Amino acid sequence: MSESRNIGLEVKAPERKCDDVNCPFHSSLRVRGKLLTGKVVSVSAKNMAVVQRESTKYNNKYMRYLKKRHKLHAHVSPCLDLDTGDIAIVAECRPISKTVSFVVVGREAVASKAQLSK
Repeated sequence: MSESRNIGLEVKAPERKCDDVNCPFHSSLRVRGKLLTGKVVSVSAKNMAVVQRESTKYNNKYMRYLKKRHKLHAHVSPCLDLDTGDIAIVAECRPISKTVSFVVVGREAVASKAQLSK
């Protein structure tokens, strides 16, 4: 396993090494604040993923629960393999660009092709 930095979270470090400046494992990018999980909706942009989080909120008027969805942009280092449909763990960091203030630090589940075809 290659040398990687301890980022202070209980996540598995990637096995590949990268030269990315914004990698929390192989560079000096610090993670702080919130730790969120969500489903990866898109990885089409270079080094960026769109992560969608779902939550429920109770509506008093109709006495029902509403399903709410929130999207956030997160930086993906080249040492992490991430596909659409994966459950990603993202951590807050300093602003990397105008809309990116989170970085992907790991993934919980790998999307299978059978799940994506549904």
